[in-house]
Amino acid sequence: MTRPLMKTNIQEYPCKRGKVRDIYDLGDSLAIIATDRISAFDVVMANGIPDKGRVLTGITKFWLENLSLVSPNHCLSTELKDFPSVFQKPEFEGRIMLCQKAEVLSIECVVRGYITGSGWQDYQRTGEICGLKLPSGLKECEKLPEPIFTPATKAESGHDENISFKEVCKIVGKRRGVRLRDWSLCLYVMAHQTALKKGVIIADTKFEFGVVNGRIFLIDEVLTPDSSRFWPFDQYQPGRGQPSFDKQFVRDYLQELCDKGGWDKTPPGPKLPHYVVDETRKKYLNLYKLLIGKELPR
Repeated sequence: MTRPLMKTNIQEYPCKRGKVRDIYDLGDSLAIIATDRISAFDVVMANGIPDKGRVLTGITKFWLENLSLVSPNHCLSTELKDFPSVFQKPEFEGRIMLCQKAEVLSIECVVRGYITGSGWQDYQRTGEICGLKLPSGLKECEKLPEPIFTPATKAESGHDENISFKEVCKIVGKRRGVRLRDWSLCLYVMAHQTALKKGVIIADTKFEFGVVNGRIFLIDEVLTPDSSRFWPFDQYQPGRGQPSFDKQFVRDYLQELCDKGGWDKTPPGPKLPHYVVDETRKKYLNLYKLLIGKELPR
């Protein structure tokens, strides 16, 4: 197993580090490198998941190519040869993306096709998600009558907060708000249909958009295990939690750790045990193989 890439260090260009990505400013474009860091509850863990960044980049590339007819995106290239020479390193192969700069719209465009996670918790309390009234009697993880748009604020740090569509329109304007909602729902429906043919359910996901020369572009990661819930179709059974291909396994371990008083969900994140790292890596690699149709290149 390869060692996880936890941090990059290209001193020739300014760098902004996110929870997972190191973003280098190249002037008129960005070099976005997906590391193997993993976060949960908005905290980065002490150790990473080997190959995770390559899986995220490969899956994002797959979706950007398949969904380009619905929305333009900011990706210019994923080929090392197209980057300045300091980025042309073997360890960056498969995990780097050259992107157009965009004015990021501060909305997390969340789409839910199934009722789970925080949406399930909200529904149990109020019968609603983000102000949307849902039918009574839904079971945990049940497929919704139709996908719903449940946006959130995009927080630089801390937790995102669910907001209504009306609030979205106040933030970005009604015309852009309608476009973000409609594009997000369309992207989800197309992706869900594509994944289902490969034996994968996309339960929910979040999209991010930015403005380039006045046009709205799809940006950042797209339909990855870090931004979406993926379930195996052949094991799907509403009325209970589902086995998954995403980082829910890490969240479950950490929640158990919290319940035992071993961590309080504040930085620094704990070191994940070997079995959690190995199982999570396996889930990411399995999803890559199902969606892309081949093993992650070595």
